Amino acid sequence: MSNYRSLSFWHDSLTESLEPRPTPSGRDFDVLILGAGFTGLWTGIYLLRNQPQLRVAILEKEIAGFGASGRNGGWCSALFPWSTTLLAKEFGIEKAKALRTAMIESVDQIGKLTKELGINCDYQKAGTYTLIRSAAQNQKAIAAIEEARQFGVDRLKLLDAKNSPLATISQGAVFDPACASVHPAKIVRGLAVAFEKLGGTLFETTQVFDFKPGSVRTSQGDFTGEFIVDALEGYRSTLPGKKRESLPLYSLMIVTEPIPSEVLDGLGIKPGATFADFRNLIIYGQRTKDNRIAFGGRGAPYHFGSRVRNSYDRVPAIHAHLERELKDLFPELARYRITDRWGGALGVSRDWMASVKLDPVTKIAQAGGYVGDGVGTSHLAGKILADLILGRDTPETSLCLVNHSSPKWEVEPLRFIAARGAMVAARLADKLESFTGRKSFISRIIGWLTGK
Repeated sequence: MSNYRSLSFWHDSLTESLEPRPTPSGRDFDVLILGAGFTGLWTGIYLLRNQPQLRVAILEKEIAGFGASGRNGGWCSALFPWSTTLLAKEFGIEKAKALRTAMIESVDQIGKLTKELGINCDYQKAGTYTLIRSAAQNQKAIAAIEEARQFGVDRLKLLDAKNSPLATISQGAVFDPACASVHPAKIVRGLAVAFEKLGGTLFETTQVFDFKPGSVRTSQGDFTGEFIVDALEGYRSTLPGKKRESLPLYSLMIVTEPIPSEVLDGLGIKPGATFADFRNLIIYGQRTKDNRIAFGGRGAPYHFGSRVRNSYDRVPAIHAHLERELKDLFPELARYRITDRWGGALGVSRDWMASVKLDPVTKIAQAGGYVGDGVGTSHLAGKILADLILGRDTPETSLCLVNHSSPKWEVEPLRFIAARGAMVAARLADKLESFTGRKSFISRIIGWLTGK
């Protein structure tokens, strides 16, 4: 690919050059990291901050920030794929609370570290508002508040309609302070520069074909390293034998032209705020630093065989659906032009649980399964990966996502049927709940399957 600015609004709005870096010399390193997204870059940065003499290289097929790390909705949040209730059931109450605490702390740590590293990423910690727009959604809101009260970690607050974004038919919102809006491409590109300044080596336009303990086969030849880190997430399925490890799920986005501050203020969308609602087919939005609304959601189809293609990033029907949904939420925004449309693949593990692991025998490490909650989780994962590689015993290395093993996805065509069926089920659940005013049985099944 040559026109990297066309990847997303975020990439196009960068002032820096997106030309790939010249290929560095050297093929032998202490640590080889596959993928220059958030996970890979945070891992490299934490390794070099703790042990500057390490020889660390990142291998990237395109440019740093090409994937979901540079294209996402810009939610630096404490959201995690599994609910606290399910975490407690699976790992115990204290383990669940420890992970929730670490996720909340990660939001502030990202703000602190990006500032420390000189990365201007439009970080604004204004929280997130999950709107309540039906009786069924109100049931989910009450359950979220009760769960937070039960475990005593998340500081959720139930707001009435007057103190929430003024979306149509809104009855109020659940406010979570543990969320900052960011410009994701500015973070990931800034992390790449910081990694190099710390002494790391970044190979762009270097496609990984395969890897095994101690070596990686690429388009630039073979590399050797004591440790290998698989940080490929949504692109993991493109490697041999990896199609069932992670399912690439597409999420698409749109963004408006700049909107007058008084219009957004009048709608109750505060500077830097993020918003969603309690529907099953997820939507998400943020007020950007330059007063646009960046808005996205699920609904794009899964492609047979876990295929990932640049052509899948833009689906006119889904982008049109997102425009309708944004106008339905805030009709006042209908007069403002949509300037950009894009999308990308994120990674979903079979049990919808994120994990960070290191095999002490093969010295191959892996992190992922963020299910769209990757901005905050990938930072925590990178920190843990560095600790595991360096043999450091820290509070983070005892968290319940460490060395968790997710089952593999089903073989095709079962995987295709399940993924496509889940999208249909989510849409149907939303329609049923809108009609009946009650949480649907389909929604309960979806929640059970996805850890909610």
